[in-house]
Amino acid sequence: MLRKQIITGIVSLSVLGLMVAPALAQSTTGQTATTSTVTTKIACVGAAVNAREQAIDAAMTTYTSAANAAYAARATALQQAYQGTTLTAVRAAVKAAWSAFNASMKAARKAWQTARNAAWAQYRTAAAACKAPAGIGDGVNSVLESSGN
Repeated sequence: MLRKQIITGIVSLSVLGLMVAPALAQSTTGQTATTSTVTTKIACVGAAVNAREQAIDAAMTTYTSAANAAYAARATALQQAYQGTTLTAVRAAVKAAWSAFNASMKAARKAWQTARNAAWAQYRTAAAACKAPAGIGDGVNSVLESSGN
């Protein structure tokens, strides 16, 4: 009796396997088309990332140039301020030098932040248009971007 149950179980599993196998089979044509489509979508996201990184690089170069210019202008202004001959003149010139420096740095930071945000916004739009599979892209890392402070 046990032998009959074992044989019946093996036969049942074999029949079940024959019915499921065709359903699980994949055609190589469909797989190639899917792989090609995914590859194209990944390349599309890669292009969006590349454009974003180039824009951010240009914005950072502009920011650092502006910051360097602000520091150089402050150094020159302070050097001239301390050539004054009266306390009132020195104080006024020092205050003006620092005020100009602060205004320049604020403008540089604002320009950097605007350019950075525009680059990320453009990336998000371009990456969404790629319709890539979930998990492709690095948009979640935008919080790691330097804020320019």
